[in-house]
Order: sequence, then structure tokens, then C-alpha cells
Amino acid sequence: MKLFALFAMLAAGCVSAQTPELTAEQKAMAATGNDFSFRFLQQIDQNEKGDWFVSPTSLQMLLSVILNGAKDGTADEIARTLGFEVSELDALNDFNRMMLDRLPKLDPATKLVIGNAVFVNQMYPIEKKYKNLVEKYYDAEVKNLDFKSEKSTLRTINGWCNKQTNGLIPSVLESVDPNMFAYLLNALYFKGAWMYPFTKSWTQERTFHLENGEEKQLWMMEKERKFSYGENELFQRIRLPYGDGFYAMYVLLPKEGHTVAEVVASLDGKDWDELRRNMYSDTKVNLWLPRFETKYHIKLNDILKSMGMPGSFAPGANFKAMSLNADYLDFVQQDAIIKVDEKGSEAAAVTSAGMMGATAIPEPPRIINFHCDHPFLYLIVEAQSGSVLFAGKFTGK
Repeated sequence: MKLFALFAMLAAGCVSAQTPELTAEQKAMAATGNDFSFRFLQQIDQNEKGDWFVSPTSLQMLLSVILNGAKDGTADEIARTLGFEVSELDALNDFNRMMLDRLPKLDPATKLVIGNAVFVNQMYPIEKKYKNLVEKYYDAEVKNLDFKSEKSTLRTINGWCNKQTNGLIPSVLESVDPNMFAYLLNALYFKGAWMYPFTKSWTQERTFHLENGEEKQLWMMEKERKFSYGENELFQRIRLPYGDGFYAMYVLLPKEGHTVAEVVASLDGKDWDELRRNMYSDTKVNLWLPRFETKYHIKLNDILKSMGMPGSFAPGANFKAMSLNADYLDFVQQDAIIKVDEKGSEAAAVTSAGMMGATAIPEPPRIINFHCDHPFLYLIVEAQSGSVLFAGKFTGK
């Protein structure tokens, strides 16, 4: 049992005995959050055939901020979309507070910044209880702005995004609706150097095979060393640690005859936890990975409606815990970017919302070829909880 526990820690990337251990309740909350993440990724992949890149964690955090302002049926549908019951809201707030405190401090070799903000139209009052709550649990900046002064409001909101993402996402709004009650935002910024950097001189153009059968030449990084590795009948998977190992990119590469869509559809929170732990930590791998940059913007209204919260976007939604003048969600959107090269990865996402007023695996061979020369899924993950900070699909297009 002790040897198995040690193997599980090594496979999951828990490289230090000093890593704060999650409680049983926190592990359950993380698993529920990961289940939401994969349901969200399935919706994204069904609606997008090219490259995409999103942050499930950023969306979850913003929906949690919004949930605290909801009542009655509106609160029920947002909570259930996230995978919880309204009665668990206090526990959800405690969990998010813990993650806000914990994640940025885990790895001194990796930078992670999380920010929340609620910019309120100065025409409308905001409930003091709601303001105190989101400040306490989410470190949210709550500020009144004159929405009739569009240039000033845009400068404040977009400037906040620019600062929180280290300039990767300089703006998310092009205009301001003077009838909007509030703009709510979450920003997530990540910068991590590979624990095992790629040698730039080894990077060369190689053939990448597109899903439609076409081929193109891409700059492909290469490394051969021991990695945590696993596979099943559908895909190979590899763990690429950043910094001191508290964060990692997992690459899920479909096997011949299978697609990224099949991989995404196969994942949920429970399976993800097992997949992370059932990996061989000492497998020699010849790795090819494209050097790439992806920018992505998506409006999430229809996706969130299909995931279970249609009433939140309709007049008559109940956000009275936020303000008697808060009516319904006009939009939820996400802007995200990732850059991957020989040194590491830099990624950012801003999720914004406008609130209108009123199992066992086979033993692998000694050397594994893990050649990302066809479309693949990738996830940036916190090691202990498995929380999916960012996720993307690379198609080579």
C-alpha cells in the first residue's frame, strides 16, 4: 500500500513532501470541478473544428462569483451547471478561497496570477453583503464606474485585463452599454519554464498530418528522456512538468484511426484522476512537439445554456442577491492565448460577463515514440488537485 501511494504521488507529479495535502472535501470539490471542465471542453470541441484554447478554471471562478449574486431558480441552475447544489455554496466559496491562496504560491519557478473584478454602473447600487462576500472569498476588485463615459470605462476595464495578463490580453471590450448593470471578470495568467527545456538546435521542420488528410510543414521541437507516460486503446499521454513540478502540461495524442473529438468525449473528472495517476514515471520517450501560438475568442452564451443555465440569460433571472437592479446575463465570453516554445509556456485567459440592469494499463516498450505530428489535446494542470487551468486543441491549421 505504501509503495502504491508513493507511485501515485510520483505519477501525479507531487514532487515535494512539503506540498499542502488537500482534505477529502477539497479533493471531492476538485473532482467536481474537473468534471465541469471536461463537460465544458466537450461543448467547445463540438462547436469548433479548428484550433481552440480556453480556461475552464477561469470560467468556473467567474460563474462562482456570479452564483453568489443569484437566488432561487437562477442560483439552482448555475450551481447545477457547475456540478454542485446551492446548499454547497459556502463550501464552494471556501474551496475557491483556498485555491486563490494556494495556486500562486505552489511553485516559485512558475508564475500564476488570478484576478477577479466587478465593475458596476454607478447608476445602480450593489448589495453590501454581495460586495463583502466577493471581496472576502475572491479578492474581487469592486468598483463603480460611469458607464456613460465610455472611453473612461473602457480604459479602466481593458487596462485591468492588460495588467492582469501581463499584456497578453490587452482588451476584451470594444464598447460599453450604458444600460448594463455590471461587467464581471476573471483573469488567469500562467508562465512556466519547462523542467526539461528543449534544445533549440534540435527543432526542425517536420510533416504534420491534418485531420482532413492533408499535410503541412511545422517547426517541431524534439527531446528524448524519461517522462511520466501512459496509454490506452484510444490515446497516448505524456506529462511535461514546469518549474519544480507543481504544474505540468499533459498532451493527449490520439492513436491511429482515432480523433481528438473521441479523446475529449471520453474524459470526465473521475477518469481524469485515474489517468493522471496510472502513468509510468520512468519511461524513455522520444518526443516531438510543435512550437506554436494560439489566440482564441468565444462567446459562451449558447454553451452555458446547453450545459444547464438557460434562465440566467433571460429577462426575469434572479440576481437580486447582487442588486435589486441586476436583471440577467447579457453575455459570457472568454479570450485566451497560449505561446509554447523550447523554453516553456505562457498563457492567459479573461472570462467576462455583462449583467444587464434591472483503470489498469499495459506495460509499454522501453522507448516510446510520442510524435505530435497530428492533432492533439493539451492541458495545463495543477499537480495535486488535477485542476485544469487551461486546455487546448492543436490541429496544425
